[in-house]
Amino acid sequence: MMAFISYSVLAKGGPVMWLLMLLGLAAVVIFVERALFLHRGQIRSTEFLGGIKNLLEKNRLMEALTLAEETPGPVAKVVKAGLRHAGEDEQALRFAVQEAALAEIPVLERRISALAAIAQIAPLFGLLGTLLGMIGTFQLFNQGGNYATPAVLAGGMWQALLTAAAGLVVAIPAQLGRHFLSGRVRALVQDMEWTGNELMRFLLRDYRAEVEKK
Repeated sequence: MMAFISYSVLAKGGPVMWLLMLLGLAAVVIFVERALFLHRGQIRSTEFLGGIKNLLEKNRLMEALTLAEETPGPVAKVVKAGLRHAGEDEQALRFAVQEAALAEIPVLERRISALAAIAQIAPLFGLLGTLLGMIGTFQLFNQGGNYATPAVLAGGMWQALLTAAAGLVVAIPAQLGRHFLSGRVRALVQDMEWTGNELMRFLLRDYRAEVEKK
């Protein structure tokens, strides 16, 4: 019974309502995929970098590289890039770390702009449905003349109200989801910057000093 009622209510919204439903479904899929992707990329940077430093202090560079390759996420890729250039000068090392970090940022931000676009256009589609519903209402009113009844005019009003509400129902969660994902991306970028700087500082001072002693 509830499914029938829900379907009948949605049908009163007209074709714009179904378009808004597709936008809402796309927003949910994008948000879930991005949230899971960013969650998998989040690691404990301090502990990870501590493990890398311990291996380097024991002059076990290959094991440190293996650990970085087996660890998921952008932070590990930045560390791996630094370890591959551990023996080069400061400029080359810094360039390698920065290049790896810059390459990861578009991967982290992928499809978040699509979520922002959905949040922006959903209210516009809702407004379009509202206008179409009002146009239909006035058209029926003109056709009915003095005999136009509320029952005849209700269809257009239903469409106007339902699409306006549906546009906001899609846009508000999409906007909140975009802010949440953008916050996760900023946190990962900060982790990459901190880890990259700490790794370079360690490689240029402690690691090379240790290698020269041996």
